Amino acid sequence: MVNDRGKVDMGRSPTAVCVGESMAALVPDQAGPLEDVATFHQSIGGAESNVARGLAALGVRAAWVGRVGADGFGRRIIRRLAADGVDTSAVVVDPSRPTGLYVKEIGLEGSALHYYRVGSAASALGPELLDDDTAGRMFADADLIHLSGITAALSDSALDLLQAIMRRRRPGQLVSFDLNWRPALWRGRDPSVLRPLLNAADIALLGADEAVQVLGTGAPETLRALLPGPATLVIKDDAHLATTIDRTGVTTELPLTVEVVEPVGAGDAFAAGYLAGTLRGYDQRRRLRLGHLMAAATLVVPGDHGAPPPIRFIEALLVSSPGEWAATTVSVAGMHRAGEREAQ
Repeated sequence: MVNDRGKVDMGRSPTAVCVGESMAALVPDQAGPLEDVATFHQSIGGAESNVARGLAALGVRAAWVGRVGADGFGRRIIRRLAADGVDTSAVVVDPSRPTGLYVKEIGLEGSALHYYRVGSAASALGPELLDDDTAGRMFADADLIHLSGITAALSDSALDLLQAIMRRRRPGQLVSFDLNWRPALWRGRDPSVLRPLLNAADIALLGADEAVQVLGTGAPETLRALLPGPATLVIKDDAHLATTIDRTGVTTELPLTVEVVEPVGAGDAFAAGYLAGTLRGYDQRRRLRLGHLMAAATLVVPGDHGAPPPIRFIEALLVSSPGEWAATTVSVAGMHRAGEREAQ
């Protein structure tokens, strides 16, 4: 439920629980090598908390469950997520391990992210989290639990947590798993654990390029043969064309035309839109469109999370004709449908 101020009603159990690591982010105030940057500004990031923020922005009761350090970065993460309507009541504050950190470097051909997360608070995630009173209740009550391959790479205990969630989920509860391939995190670890995790999910989300690296193919039909377990595969190719394969067939949807400012976070925003559509019982095309809309809103901002357009604009686009959908453009100024004023 969303109250009259647009915030999620924390008096009710979350509909969706997202599990993983949130990090502090230092973003340079100018482009160039880090050694030449004089000042940075603080932000936050993390795939699973990005999804939680996107779900909350769409009116879904969402929680983020993870661990942060007992430091200013951790307090900022909790404060920011709570302000965005995300339930953080099950977040564990670790007294001895620090909050993870990444630093963005802005180059002429795009941004690079430098991670400092070895030994972070989130690396101590483990199956015992399921026995915590607050977190355990959230996991038991949630309609959807969202996980990603990033968490599997953090530590053996974090991998054990994901496997325990898969085993202990209640009948009828959905589990989504986003591959989120991060090669640097898997140095010295065995990425073969990702395939059974993907196959155990109800909804598996993959980029075709990352699927090639992890599973050897990005072809939707071949991926379906490799991953027969999920009720739905959601696959995005290099052109950001999104395809779902479920028990009824194949659905594809083109992305919107976007004036890209920064690509970081767009995949998480897409996942949030798709999952929100799933929870609302939308058909596959509307789920994909809502995913594309949320991704577009994030692509035109410099941070990891962009606010969705007005609900009336979203509802009209979800049922628009293919031509109307294709004619919609997105820029820093807003989203624009042919013949209409821009939605800010």
